[in-house]
Amino acid sequence: MTNLTVYLANSIKRNMAIDLILRSMIEEDLYHVNVIYNEAVIAGFQTADIDPITAEKRMEWFRKHVIGNYPLMVALRDDQIVGWISISPYREGRMALKHTCEISYYIGQKNLGLGIGSQLMQGMLELLKNYPFNTLIAILIDRNERSIRLLEKYDFQRWGVLPNVLSFEEIECSHLYYGLRIKF
Repeated sequence: MTNLTVYLANSIKRNMAIDLILRSMIEEDLYHVNVIYNEAVIAGFQTADIDPITAEKRMEWFRKHVIGNYPLMVALRDDQIVGWISISPYREGRMALKHTCEISYYIGQKNLGLGIGSQLMQGMLELLKNYPFNTLIAILIDRNERSIRLLEKYDFQRWGVLPNVLSFEEIECSHLYYGLRIKF
């Protein structure tokens, strides 16, 4: 994994300055990363998972990213992890897609709306200049309006929709595909 230089990010939203430190995710972060992800699972409509992810599954995910040289980043506020962002293979193993990757991000539920997602997105887009990827894909649920706004803020375009393919008990949702070319 390419080392990410630790830097301070300043976000101003709602007339509030939020100082964050962005850095590469390390194995010791996985407990907090998983807590944040599982908060999104429980909140609903933020991930297609309906059951919390185990620590073992998170470790497996982390190791695949490290081995595959896919960057992972965390945001710290007052020395606490408040969000994270990841780059993952898109359609792993299909070599014609080796320069296309999936971007995912999660913010702790009590830290939503503070600009943390924006700082993570800026940091990751800057870091990706050092990687061979040229296209980012974000796959999200149509009810996740915060994510849609964040992606559109960074010029992601809606490239597709899989209508009503998700089922949360009695509620059907669509999967949206957003994309961004980062290198031409």
